[in-house]
Amino acid sequence: MKSMTGFGRSKLEENSREYIVEIKSVNHKYSDISIKMPRNIMCFEEKIKKNISSNISRGKVDVFITFNNYSNEGKNVIINKELAKNYINQLIELADETGLDKNIQLTEITKMPDVLQLKIEDDESDVIWQELEKCVNQAVRNFVQMREIEGERIKQDLSTRICSIEKLVNGIFSYTTGLLEEYVVKLKERVKEVLQTDIVDETRLAQEIVIYSDKCSIEEELTRLHSHIGQFKDLLETQGPVGKKLDFLIQEMNRETNTIASKSVKLEITNLTIEIKTGLEDIREQIQNIE
Repeated sequence: MKSMTGFGRSKLEENSREYIVEIKSVNHKYSDISIKMPRNIMCFEEKIKKNISSNISRGKVDVFITFNNYSNEGKNVIINKELAKNYINQLIELADETGLDKNIQLTEITKMPDVLQLKIEDDESDVIWQELEKCVNQAVRNFVQMREIEGERIKQDLSTRICSIEKLVNGIFSYTTGLLEEYVVKLKERVKEVLQTDIVDETRLAQEIVIYSDKCSIEEELTRLHSHIGQFKDLLETQGPVGKKLDFLIQEMNRETNTIASKSVKLEITNLTIEIKTGLEDIREQIQNIE
């Protein structure tokens, strides 16, 4: 089990080049990976996304990459002359309109956006990717490890909580034992009290008992609750993403609990269903952190 929240960082220095990769994630219904990186290595963005997506299935993931290339190998400086001329013409035109000095320094032009461009040769680009990939892989390993550690903590917490829910369900089951017999006794006493006679129509009484039994029976709901709890425990031990399945089970358990509460004719059962619903809500909130 993995948490959807995590952080991983890695730093690599090779051949006068420095790479820093930071990965962090928060809860999300789907997989959403966003990468912020320098433009001169933007060509590796899809490769990095595939690397990360192969290790996670859900979560809002933000990746921050810093790249400092202090090496001169494979670098070519290109001047966009046409763009530079366009800048100069526009500046001269502006100077004429405003009456300012037309003395334009070459160094000022080179500072304009996209006039100077740094091109990396393809052979050097392959080397950079090999180095960057190593840094990304280490950051991903650290990131996944943190999610697994947090996921184990959540797993233990969920295991404790679902066992508490199971005890409450067993408590309800214990109150259902003899519930029908108790109702029969009360019904007979009520009939005698209203009619003021010891003679009771057994046929009519049997019909009322059948109606009551159909209306108030919660055996099916309890059986399904036990089944859902068993499935929940099994999923906690399952490898891979289970967050959505666990969330579905909690919804089903909540539905069965509501049905039991609506059929309840005993205060003790009603109180237990309230505790179960509270516990299920706590579990549901915790599940939102699971991949």
